[in-house]
Amino acid sequence: MKRIITPLFLAIVLFTFNNYSSAQTADEQKAWMDYMTPGPVHEMIAKSNGDWTEEITFWMAPDAPPTKTTATATNKMILGGRYQYSSVTGDMMGMPFEGVSILGYDNAKKIFQSTWLDNFGTGITNMTGTWDQATNTVNFTGTSMDPMTGKDMNIRQTFKIIDDNNQIMEMFTTMDGKEMKTMEIKMTRK
Repeated sequence: MKRIITPLFLAIVLFTFNNYSSAQTADEQKAWMDYMTPGPVHEMIAKSNGDWTEEITFWMAPDAPPTKTTATATNKMILGGRYQYSSVTGDMMGMPFEGVSILGYDNAKKIFQSTWLDNFGTGITNMTGTWDQATNTVNFTGTSMDPMTGKDMNIRQTFKIIDDNNQIMEMFTTMDGKEMKTMEIKMTRK
């Protein structure tokens, strides 16, 4: 009798564990699929693919006159439509300028994530943001290195989609407890 009960008990335990494990695995697989599958927000980001001209205005200090320059940007979706890679080239303060960014939307966290790096520094700026449907704007916050102090400074960026061919980005930094507009980029599709 013991010979029959032991295998039967093991079969019941394995059957129960297998069913529990399968249900959990299915839920985990669905969570991963939801996390990894590009959705409507990624489609919205992809609408900015292509070539753009940029009119850049930046301020070095609150009382300083603005400096203006131009650049070009090329945007394309990468990794199966999950992220947008942007390459920017231009001339800034009489020097060649290159920058790249990666923009994504995290399906699980429900936030935008952005990284920026360029040849005017050796650090990487990271920001996260949320979408404001009423204004067609992503409101980003993050930190960036201030090489003059050697410390991170708080930054805020707004990225507004005006229409399919026009966008505007505004950058603000907080120094000595005061927020200051440091950059504005008007983007027009070529």
